[in-house]
Amino acid sequence: MSVPEQFTLIVDGEETTVDTGTTGAQLFFERREVVVMRVDGVLKDLDTPLAPGQGIEAVTIDSEDGLNVLRHSTAHVMAQAVQQLRPDAKLGIGPYIKDGFYFDFDVAEPFTPEDLKTLEKMMQKIVNSNQKFVRRVVTEDEAREAMANEPYKLELLGKKDGAEEAGEGANIEVGAGEITIYDNVDRKSGDVVWCDLCRGPHLPNTKLISNAFALTRSSAAYWLGNQANQQLQRIYGTAWPTKEALKAYQERLAEAERRDHRKLGTELDLFSFPDELGSGLPVFHPKGGIIRKAMEDYSRQRHTEAGYEFVYTPHITKGHLYEVSGHLDWYRDGMFPPMHVDEVTDPETGEVTKPGQDYYLKPMNCPMHNLIFRSRGRSYRELPLRLFEFGSVYRYEKSGVIHGLTRVRGMTQDDAHIYCTREQMKDELTNTLNFVLDLLKDYGLDDFYLELSTKDPEKYVGSDEVWEEATRTLAEVAEASGLDLVPDPGGAAFYGPKISVQARDAIGRTWQMSTIQLDFNLPERFELEYQAADGTRQRPVMIHRALFGSVERFMAVLTEHYAGAFPAWLAPVQVVGIPVAEAFNDYMYDVVDKLKAAGIRAEVDAGTDRFPKKIRTASKEKIPFVLIAGGEDAEAGAVSFRFRDGSQDNGVPVEEAVKRIVEAVRNRDK
Repeated sequence: MSVPEQFTLIVDGEETTVDTGTTGAQLFFERREVVVMRVDGVLKDLDTPLAPGQGIEAVTIDSEDGLNVLRHSTAHVMAQAVQQLRPDAKLGIGPYIKDGFYFDFDVAEPFTPEDLKTLEKMMQKIVNSNQKFVRRVVTEDEAREAMANEPYKLELLGKKDGAEEAGEGANIEVGAGEITIYDNVDRKSGDVVWCDLCRGPHLPNTKLISNAFALTRSSAAYWLGNQANQQLQRIYGTAWPTKEALKAYQERLAEAERRDHRKLGTELDLFSFPDELGSGLPVFHPKGGIIRKAMEDYSRQRHTEAGYEFVYTPHITKGHLYEVSGHLDWYRDGMFPPMHVDEVTDPETGEVTKPGQDYYLKPMNCPMHNLIFRSRGRSYRELPLRLFEFGSVYRYEKSGVIHGLTRVRGMTQDDAHIYCTREQMKDELTNTLNFVLDLLKDYGLDDFYLELSTKDPEKYVGSDEVWEEATRTLAEVAEASGLDLVPDPGGAAFYGPKISVQARDAIGRTWQMSTIQLDFNLPERFELEYQAADGTRQRPVMIHRALFGSVERFMAVLTEHYAGAFPAWLAPVQVVGIPVAEAFNDYMYDVVDKLKAAGIRAEVDAGTDRFPKKIRTASKEKIPFVLIAGGEDAEAGAVSFRFRDGSQDNGVPVEEAVKRIVEAVRNRDK
């Protein structure tokens, strides 16, 4: 049977006729920005031959998939350079990650900053040589022969049937059915100059990497992310389609570093992390305490107005409570080890006469709130019942993931649990979401999208029917909000699906903020009931809702969002008065006393520093309003306003100045 000379396929939604043997590279020859293609939904190298009837989509280098391929290919170039610099280096894995890539190596000595500079120069030579990335399908025996000097690759080949479970990044190498190796081929000689076990796909050639890449840092890492394994050395890097994009990314990193809440927390004397307390256990200093109190007080006010009732629960509990809730089955690794107490032994024989009990630091508040609901009979007339608590919880975060205030071991959750009927459920979810969004806006965050986390098939309790109803209801509420909705398959807690509010900060970074979870399962496990209008006993529906997530993390986000320059209503010192000379100290104290009487946090800088230095100090401390007074001001009963941007408004009458500041604080001006 003769092969047709031409056939048709669908290219970017349009029917196209091509010659037999055509590859993606030939199909997109005139579109230099296309670096890989999607064939019937699967990413493929451009040198893949096309077949009749396939659906082909172009993937450009600046798309998400294109960037991932660019970064993975750059990781291969980096690994090639490492083995040129250190021939004894053994290869780990090298996946793309958000905004970049990394590669792990087993080397005798850690990499130095000078090594990274040398490697960048070596990588540029490889890029300029325009090597081709060539995919090669091999048998396992052929792969083992090619990787004979790479013990970690040989280990991966032994895990190919369970790559998803093998550990961090294993599935980028093996596990997709056939085994493939990518050769880096010298364009002039045709020789293979380097290769790696890899699933791909990759760029057609190294030239497309251009010179828009950088190596950012090195660190220790464990093979496959398991601390029981060999410690390796990891090099991180980034790659972008253009030098301009790389520069913009580096500027974003620099700005993020300037806004780092850990750095600002020290500079502004807000909080610290004493070694004596232990990792992930922060303390708030007086200025940080003022910000935190202002945040919490406003939240309490809004919750009261919205019909929430305040409750308080202890920090520890018998372990049985978390057996009932299921947390000991599903969340034990995230809990601190138990404290075994109350055991009584016979002093003579040493025999246990009264068994002890395990007590746990609570990792979440919901089981205790369930006990409050269950403490007496409930009527449908009480529903929805909205319980709210600033509750301290403790989670055993691994030391490697603890980070400032954003990942801690001891935190305060602004936690609410809403109990309602099935008929009330959708309206209550809608009201809760609107409440959350409005309150976040008051704190200065206003760029949102939503994420819908659905059931993890390996980690859930309850029936599929209940999960489907809960997920469908949450999706309808999320879609009705008008915000973009992004799926998060398998991301739900074991007891129910959730909506997460994702907020973008002042420099475009995304933070997960509030979560709203719909739960039919814990009411069942705790046998919660209310008496319905017809006299029957019914199960309530439970809505879990954390607005800040944790007070600590929310403060970190706000610190970075505002770069430490908090709006006046949150600033620990809202006004500082600076007399131009000592002779005007008393006048400035009178002005500040008026502000304090109006509820403003104000103070006078009556120190011995010269006037210009006092101005610089106020600027460094990011004080919202600086009031200045000299002879003319005192005579006129006025002050000069100096704002954080350096602008100034002179000769403002004191009463007007007080009114302006009070209104700015009351209105929560940004």
